[in-house]
Amino acid sequence: MASPSLPFLPGNTFADPTKSRFHVAQSLRYNNGYAIPQRPTLGVGGEPLPLNQLTDAELDELSKTRPTMTYGKPKEPAPEEFVPAHVAFDKRVLLFRAYFKQTVHESPDEHYRVRPVKIYYYLEDDSISVVEPVIQNSGIPQGKLIKRQLLPKNEFGETWHWKDMNLGEDVVFYGKVFHIYDCDKWTEDFMASEGIQLNPREACPIDPYTVSRDHPEHAFTSISPFDKLKQFLEMDRKVLRFYCLWDDRDNMFGEMRPHILHYYLVDDTIEVREVHEANDGRDPFPVLICRQRLPKNRDEIPASFPSCVMEFSSDEVKEWLSPKDFGIGKTVNVMGRKFLVYDCDEFTKQYYHSTFGVTDFTPVQISQPVPEEQFQSAPPPYNGFGSLEDSLQSCLSLVPQPPKKDFIKMLENDGKILRYAAVMDSSRPEDKNRKFIISYRLSDDRMSIYEPPQRNAGILGGKFLEYTQVAKPGSPVDNPNFYTPQDLAIGCTIEVFKHKFVVTDADHYVLKYMLANKDAFPEEVIDSLAKKHTSETK
Repeated sequence: MASPSLPFLPGNTFADPTKSRFHVAQSLRYNNGYAIPQRPTLGVGGEPLPLNQLTDAELDELSKTRPTMTYGKPKEPAPEEFVPAHVAFDKRVLLFRAYFKQTVHESPDEHYRVRPVKIYYYLEDDSISVVEPVIQNSGIPQGKLIKRQLLPKNEFGETWHWKDMNLGEDVVFYGKVFHIYDCDKWTEDFMASEGIQLNPREACPIDPYTVSRDHPEHAFTSISPFDKLKQFLEMDRKVLRFYCLWDDRDNMFGEMRPHILHYYLVDDTIEVREVHEANDGRDPFPVLICRQRLPKNRDEIPASFPSCVMEFSSDEVKEWLSPKDFGIGKTVNVMGRKFLVYDCDEFTKQYYHSTFGVTDFTPVQISQPVPEEQFQSAPPPYNGFGSLEDSLQSCLSLVPQPPKKDFIKMLENDGKILRYAAVMDSSRPEDKNRKFIISYRLSDDRMSIYEPPQRNAGILGGKFLEYTQVAKPGSPVDNPNFYTPQDLAIGCTIEVFKHKFVVTDADHYVLKYMLANKDAFPEEVIDSLAKKHTSETK
């Protein structure tokens, strides 16, 4: 810090102890990732610098102004900023449209081809590329003909420059002559800014072979207003269905046989299908006449035509069967068989009403033969082998199927088992102390008997009876009555395959289940279980 009363000499200045900042102020700032210079307003230590009130434009103007009176050598103006060509002309391309003629050898249809191209001139390095627009299915390799490079102009080492190009002139690239006939708007403005006047635009000549191939569309004139293509588009999936009868009773063992006649409107073909019934004794071949066009009269075919080896065509058949030949009550001759049309479906009725104006579609009443009394087969009596349901399945089909189960009942009672305690009612002294557990499965109404093993009893315990349905004694064999939980009361006796058991007890779940379903169990059964459990609790 210098004192105003002392000269500015060494020793007459001293440092300001209050200063704590001695760094240089920033002269750059960043905007969107780019460094931008800025004029600092603070000096070293944060002291404000005197601001210049002149703008940058005024300062540049003053630097270039030469004063009228100068002392010494005059100040030269600052040179202009150098801008390289790759920056000044970056992404600036001149576009010229040109064409060249390619000679075609050994072709009687064409002698040359006119192939249009685009010439791109890159101003940044004076390079040129030639590209031919790609045309689909042209059969000619197209695309980039000359890649981007400096193209030689002559043998002296000179290259092509944009000043050498103008409309209506020819340029030669590697021996191929290109005639320039047009350019884009930006190229025209650039050439005008450089003082080059472009010649008038020209039109690209048309390839004669391409013109010869552009024939006018053929005008089809149909003889009939209803052609085949229109018939396919409008009548596809539309079929007329007639219900017919073939009366063959004139022949031996003949009968009246119902058939269905299909008339396909899309191609005027006819198909005849036989209606089969159960146990009619006929082979299961539903198609009597396969889908084909049928002549109206087969006898009008010339006798010289080899019909045994060749099919009929439109040249031999004078008239084919058509929808106007069918109708309710009409008899149609199909392959020598006479079919009586007695009814049709709804679509056929709508078609005849809209096409032919038919309104009466009353079906013809036909006399049906009296059906014979069907034989009712009765299953044979049950022989006792296996269950009744399994034995019955072998009588219903040749390949027995497993009997159907009540899946709803199985799902509702899945895992529900009623258990009872019982003893054997026998005159043998060794069977008096035997104890059994009767398990009744509610899902399929089957019961099993299990004997708990006892020590020193002399009888092996274990499974006494698998899960099965147990019929009551004296019930008929073909329609047996099986034991149900309604029959298992405390103190009752049941007979299981010649063995008698006396029910002595039941678990608490049995009583709980019966109380929840009181309507399905007799009162004496519920009372017997309730008294048993009440006496045990006391």
